[in-house]
Amino acid sequence: MRSSFLQRRLVVPILDLLRQGVTPEKIALSISLGITLGVTPVLGSTSLLCFVASVLLRLNAPAIQLVNYLVYPLQFALLVPFIRMGEWMFAARPIRISAAQILHLVRADVWTAIALLWTATMHALVVWLALGSLASLLLYVVLAPTLRRLSRAAPGGDR
Repeated sequence: MRSSFLQRRLVVPILDLLRQGVTPEKIALSISLGITLGVTPVLGSTSLLCFVASVLLRLNAPAIQLVNYLVYPLQFALLVPFIRMGEWMFAARPIRISAAQILHLVRADVWTAIALLWTATMHALVVWLALGSLASLLLYVVLAPTLRRLSRAAPGGDR
């Protein structure tokens, strides 16, 4: 079931982009940035970040947003680990909060959530910038040659 979902929602659209002439490198960059921008530890920022990246780098906006939406659950799964790594990196006093509590706080009063979590979020953002940069590079290095091979193998390929 999961593989058919990924096949329909990820693989088929990527093959369609390759058939339409989008370069494997642009698709690889869209996927890489969609993943890393999609797990930004700032709730509510990922769609805007992906849109800005697509405009500035002339990437396929639907492709980067699709990947961003697919990794949305990872943003919540990685939120507290990014906060904990930020606390460690900056030797900050740990806050006792879970992802569920953060989400509840944001839903109840976003401005209070921002005020209470500002420092922890900034620390988490620094960790994300360091790890996300490396992750984007590694993902691109793996995906670009893979997509080049896929592009040559796909009907209408030969790029």
